[in-house]
Amino acid sequence: MSIVPRALAFLGPQRFQPTLGAVVAALGIEGDLATVTAGWQEREREVEELHEHLGGRAVNLELHRRGEAVFAADPEFAAAYRRRQELFREMQAIYALRLDAAMAACTALAARAGHARLLEEERAAALENVRTLDDTHAARMGEVHAEFDARWRPLERDALRAERAEISRLLAGVSALAIAGGHVAVLANRLRLFDVLALSGDRPVIAWSAGAMACAERIVLFHDHPPYGTGHAQVLDQGLGLADGLVFLPHARRRLDLGDTARVGMFARRLAPRAGVVMEDGAALTWRPGSGWVADGGCLRMQDDGTLAPFALKGVAA
Repeated sequence: MSIVPRALAFLGPQRFQPTLGAVVAALGIEGDLATVTAGWQEREREVEELHEHLGGRAVNLELHRRGEAVFAADPEFAAAYRRRQELFREMQAIYALRLDAAMAACTALAARAGHARLLEEERAAALENVRTLDDTHAARMGEVHAEFDARWRPLERDALRAERAEISRLLAGVSALAIAGGHVAVLANRLRLFDVLALSGDRPVIAWSAGAMACAERIVLFHDHPPYGTGHAQVLDQGLGLADGLVFLPHARRRLDLGDTARVGMFARRLAPRAGVVMEDGAALTWRPGSGWVADGGCLRMQDDGTLAPFALKGVAA
């Protein structure tokens, strides 16, 4: 997928402190905005509040519904798509199994007392094993995406082409694309299925919560105290690549023990060279071609020492 220069805005969660309307105004967007709410799945059409935030200018692309229509009209493609998703789930389960063992070694070495230099080297080696596992998993996911596209050529199938033509027609009448949160895997899959970013041309993109996660270089799931599982952050998939070098962490204060500097520092070093960006409620990180990135005070970067600092670019580019 080719990424074209365009204005970008990545926002923190909007539920308690909505800033979407203000950011749209700051970017000078005056026309309608195409909205992607596929992450809400069956609730995709419940957009009254979002429509209000956008001053009545929302045009819902209904990607979730369109995806279901494609699968109903093209059973052969639907079966292949399901098989791919089943493969992804098995890959994720095996990765999680290996990750638990690798992270257990990191945790045990962090707590171990002994020869300082030896332990420093072994702790670094253990974390590097985790980073290699993460990178390998992400690369394999990318290979499966590429193999599927090469074999099935989704954009050339009649049912998908028809829906994509309608999406293109709707996009022709808007000034920007707004991507909401929800189920990040469903959201990323639908955006990828219809190749919406390519259809949107150079229109500005505004994304928040899971929408921001999907647009980054890599999608990472995180929760220190999940209702089930170990609480180790997991690479879910490659993102859509609108912001190279970034991993967005919305709702981080609700999902992570940010006061645990040892844990946060290990997470930051694990993500490197990518920046783990904590997106507070109301946070905004914007990019304008020719001007670069601008972050407000709600955007914080995880540091190697486990502290949080105002977001600094350090060479990150769109």
